[in-house]
Amino acid sequence: MRIIIAKDYKEMGKKAANMIASQIILKPESVVGFATGETPVGMYKELVNLYKLGSLETGKITTFNLDEYYGLSQDNPQSYAYYMHENLFKHIHIESSRIHLPDGMSTDIEIECARYEEKIYKAGGIDLQVLGIGRNGHIGFNEPDVKFEARTHMVELDQDTIAANARFFPSMKEVPKQAISMGIKTIMGARKILLLAAGIEKASAIYDAIYGKITPELPASILQLHPDVTMILEEKAASLLTAAQEKEIREFAV
Repeated sequence: MRIIIAKDYKEMGKKAANMIASQIILKPESVVGFATGETPVGMYKELVNLYKLGSLETGKITTFNLDEYYGLSQDNPQSYAYYMHENLFKHIHIESSRIHLPDGMSTDIEIECARYEEKIYKAGGIDLQVLGIGRNGHIGFNEPDVKFEARTHMVELDQDTIAANARFFPSMKEVPKQAISMGIKTIMGARKILLLAAGIEKASAIYDAIYGKITPELPASILQLHPDVTMILEEKAASLLTAAQEKEIREFAV
C-alpha cells in the first residue's frame, strides 16, 4: 500500500488527477472506475483542466461508476449519473456507449446487478478504481458488515451514511435509503485502486483501514489485501497516521 499525503484538498485533487492521467496515457483504452461525493470533485476539475490543455485524450477509455442511489432517475440533480455528467462527462470527449452507471430506476435489481457485472467482465475488468471512504469505513456503498464476497448488489444504507448525505437533499425524508453498489469482490478485482480522503472526520477510518483488523465491520480494511493500492490523503485525513509515526519515532529514539 502506497500512502501519499497532500498538504491540502487542492493538492490532493491534482495528485489524483495526475495518477489517472498517467494510467490513461500509458493505456489509452483503460477501463476506469469512478467515484462520486464531495471528495473527488477537485480531482475531476483537474482532469478537465488537463483535457482542455491538450494533455489528456479520453476518447478510448471506458468508465464504470461505483454506485447509484436506488429510486433516482439519471436526470435527478441528486443522482450520481447527473453528478458525473456535470463534473466530468460533459467537459471531455467520451462516447456515451463507453459510460456505465447502475440504473437506479431498474424494476429488477438482480437482473440489473448481473447486467452491470457482465459489462465489467466484457470490458476486460477495471484497470483503475477510484474510491472514497465513509466515516464508518464504507467504500462504494458497502456498509459495515457487508459480506466481502459480494459483487454488485442492492445496499441498505446505514443511518450514519444517510445522515451524512442529508446535506444534499431538501429534507431527511428525501434522502434515499437504498443504493446499487459495486461489491467488495468487484472492487478488489480492479488491477489498481486509488483511494482519496479529506477532512478530520475521515482520520479514524483511514487509520483503522491501514492498521486495523481486516473485518467486514470496517469494509475499507480489505484493501490491506490488495496488491496495488494508493491512498492520497489530505493532511487532516492523515493526521492519526502522522501522529502514530511521530510517536514511533520518539519511542525508538528513547
